[in-house]
Amino acid sequence: MTTEATVQGEQNDGVPELENLTLSQRAHAHLREEILSNRLPPGTELQELALSQRLGVSRGPIREALGRLAAEGLVTVRPRRGAVVHSLSSEDFLQAYQVREALEGLAIRLAVPRLTPPELDELQRLTDTMETHAASGRVTEFFEANAVFHERLVDASGNAKLQEIYRRLAGQMHRYWRGSLVLRGDLRRSVSEHRAILDAARQGDEETAARLLADHIRVPQIRMQSMTADELLEAEASFERKEEA
Repeated sequence: MTTEATVQGEQNDGVPELENLTLSQRAHAHLREEILSNRLPPGTELQELALSQRLGVSRGPIREALGRLAAEGLVTVRPRRGAVVHSLSSEDFLQAYQVREALEGLAIRLAVPRLTPPELDELQRLTDTMETHAASGRVTEFFEANAVFHERLVDASGNAKLQEIYRRLAGQMHRYWRGSLVLRGDLRRSVSEHRAILDAARQGDEETAARLLADHIRVPQIRMQSMTADELLEAEASFERKEEA
């Protein structure tokens, strides 16, 4: 069953009224954040009228915002039926990881010869932060540091078009970080993999760094392909129990 994005009560209950400037951009930014934070989970129906009442704008800017979100792969627009937050199937998940592997492989090959000492130091701090969070079971914080580590490698590539494509893909995949960590398993292993990637980068060995990075990114793919649906559900339940402990 889908969840409809409607609002009960006053027009702006819990949502600041949008200003009259660049309304479609503001509506897009607000809805995008709601989707990426999973406050609007996959399957949520997004009706123009309900959203316009909630955000205090006309339906035109909402329609434009939904069009932009559709172009980013975050929603599916259905003629005469409104939009729905896009769900990622297992096949979509695997394909997204394959594209991510290709993009980051290119990025790290470009980045390694360009990495400066301050950039390497930041990657080291992020790896140390991941280790601290992994040891204490702070999964959300681990993921945040992990995401920044990979973003910094892409930034260091110096390729603006690559950065643009990567950020769009990362935005689409962001909602599924929990599933990624479920499939990855032991976070301490992930930390070790990041250290090995960073060591190769420090040595200026872009091919080894790219190979290690590809191996790291493939872990969730391999586990998903090898697990049954029941095994995946049990892994998710176990992950949730660890988070609550």
